[in-house]
Amino acid sequence: MDIFLGLMIPFIGTAAGASCVLFMRNKLNPLVEKALLGFASGVMVAASVWSLLIPAIDMSEGYGKLAFIPAAIGFAVGIAFLYGLDKLIPHLHLGGNKPEGIKSGLNKTAMLALAVTLHNIPEGMAVGVVFAGVVSGNQEITVAAAYALAVGIAIQNFPEGAIISMPMKSNGDGKKKAFVYGLLSGVVEPVGAFLTILITGVIEKALPFLLSFAAGAMLFVVVEELIPEASRDEDSDGATLGFAVGFLIMMVLDVALG
Repeated sequence: MDIFLGLMIPFIGTAAGASCVLFMRNKLNPLVEKALLGFASGVMVAASVWSLLIPAIDMSEGYGKLAFIPAAIGFAVGIAFLYGLDKLIPHLHLGGNKPEGIKSGLNKTAMLALAVTLHNIPEGMAVGVVFAGVVSGNQEITVAAAYALAVGIAIQNFPEGAIISMPMKSNGDGKKKAFVYGLLSGVVEPVGAFLTILITGVIEKALPFLLSFAAGAMLFVVVEELIPEASRDEDSDGATLGFAVGFLIMMVLDVALG
């Protein structure tokens, strides 16, 4: 039950953010949007370092001075994996006009939802692999640290849920439809987390590789999508401050509860 709750926490954050569209009348303020994107970036960068890469290296101490190898390999493969998905899955970045991925007949709303879904995949994997470490009894990952990561991602999922739903409402879609799309974009997280736990249970020795794989995938999303979106146009101060706040919160959560 504790594991199930942990896997669902990030999805709850997305659902709460998406629900903003049901009671907010006006569109999301551009400055607020940038700050939220920066905040999400900060959380993901801090989580990648403290919750994923550092534990991966600690688990590989048997390699001696080469303890970085599993983390380096997993990180590189994670980057390559998300790069491949980015080229294959049709999606449209927030504020963009040119679709990415393979050509499709999907409308703008669907492709915006797919963009958010795309970068929810590594977040679900990150939560799944950390809880897999708890299930396997790995001493480098505590229950508190796993929950810290889940809560941190849930916090940054709140603005993500709002960021996908609110623009849809502004573009003329109904509140309920916008909420459902925002909600569905987060479903991939608990599903991905559960599948990751199953995989890790079969190949437990691969845990350091999987932790760093999730880190690489998350950082690809930050650099490819979140930071460019937060920095577009003028006045990116809000995004920078949001990044700092998100990074600090996630760092404190992980260190204090890890």
